[in-house]
Amino acid sequence: MTPAASPSLNRRAAFASIAVALLLLGLKAWAVWATHSTAMLGSLADTALDLVASVATLAGVWIAAQPADAEHRFGHGKAEALAAMFQVLLIAISATGLAVRAFQQLVGGGRIEAAQDGIVVSGIAMAATLALLAYQRFVIARTGSLAISTDHVHYQSDLLLNLAVIAALALDQYANVAGADPVFALGIAGWLLWGAWSASQAAIEQLMDREWPEDKRQRFVEIAAGHPELEHLHDLRTRTSGDRDFVQFHVDLPGEMSVTQAHDIIDRVEHALCREFPNMELLIHIDPAGHVDAPGNPLVEKDEFDSLEEFP
Repeated sequence: MTPAASPSLNRRAAFASIAVALLLLGLKAWAVWATHSTAMLGSLADTALDLVASVATLAGVWIAAQPADAEHRFGHGKAEALAAMFQVLLIAISATGLAVRAFQQLVGGGRIEAAQDGIVVSGIAMAATLALLAYQRFVIARTGSLAISTDHVHYQSDLLLNLAVIAALALDQYANVAGADPVFALGIAGWLLWGAWSASQAAIEQLMDREWPEDKRQRFVEIAAGHPELEHLHDLRTRTSGDRDFVQFHVDLPGEMSVTQAHDIIDRVEHALCREFPNMELLIHIDPAGHVDAPGNPLVEKDEFDSLEEFP
């Protein structure tokens, strides 16, 4: 997958999400009118937020795909994290409103009507959601998009949500279990809140410039260690923004080496690293052997090559 192909795939996935959300919004609005179900109302509210969130995802991946400019020299990748956080906020608001409505119905009583219509609509919703999830997994595997990943988590929760709606409708209508509808609606609200919390973590990590996972960092160091000319790889800093990685580090080379020789070595190192990590911007600083940048500072002076012994 070439870097140029990623934005196109991400946009297609976002448009697919919008199309599915529009289809389900119409079906569920009719089902709410037919059944008067609070659980179905919760599912409708969630689908309405799916639509808004998918539009935000489209905006996020479109902005993130814009090239770096004079005001954003590192690109626009964090637009995906912002879009993901917007989705999280919408999910939390929806879940809170649904919980309040369900509690009111639980206290006040009330039954649903035409449960079979709601069950059919929920079944169609599950089929459409499964198709969308399959396509999103295909895109995520090739682009690593955070915004699409967050949208994927949200639509995964829709499967359980629609199962809950079917169970609530069936228990209320066919098993005559009073209160099943609002109880399931409360469960759906809790599930949505948990999903919002879980989905927020990756976005927060990107916005806070969290370091790569340790296994990914170690793989990076292993590739660099394949070049015996390098010594004391230190001050390694990694982060991810959208579908792009940013890495910088210092490395020692012999002080008597010419600039041309050092440049040729670093070119080979950059080529090897960027082949393994294709969507990466890399900055390498050369120190003369024996130079100490920050005496006593382990974050700067730790030799990353030493850590390879700890991870066989």
